[in-house]
Amino acid sequence: MSAAVSFRPMTEADLDAVLALEQAAFSHPWSRGIFLDGLKSYDCWVMFEGERQVGHGVIQIILDEAHLLNITVHPGCQGRGLGLHLLEHLMRRAYARDARECFLEVRASNLSAYRLYERYGFNEIGRRRDYYPAPGGREDALVMACTLLD
Repeated sequence: MSAAVSFRPMTEADLDAVLALEQAAFSHPWSRGIFLDGLKSYDCWVMFEGERQVGHGVIQIILDEAHLLNITVHPGCQGRGLGLHLLEHLMRRAYARDARECFLEVRASNLSAYRLYERYGFNEIGRRRDYYPAPGGREDALVMACTLLD
């Protein structure tokens, strides 16, 4: 990382850039409607490296549980530790809002994301068959969980 990394809450004004990043990163990106709904109900963040928006993340918090719904780093910026930086920020936010455990689903084929979550402390606890749309069919999701620590 060459420039300082910073975070701020996502706003509706960020959605064009967020959607462009989603399109670049995923075969089945979230829609504007999903993000608009998320802004009303979830903890949504954008990540910057210097002045450049390089990622975003969305967490849902219900009582003492968090669910990581979306974590995205621009494909051209991956492999430099930004994903871990974003994940750490989101988990600190969840803990600050009294969540003590976090759950997530990750595509079975997304080995780099799986390794990121594992490095942070997530453990695989299950599998959801045919959870994600995929080119030519459906793909399993691996369910992972982590205890959040201060």
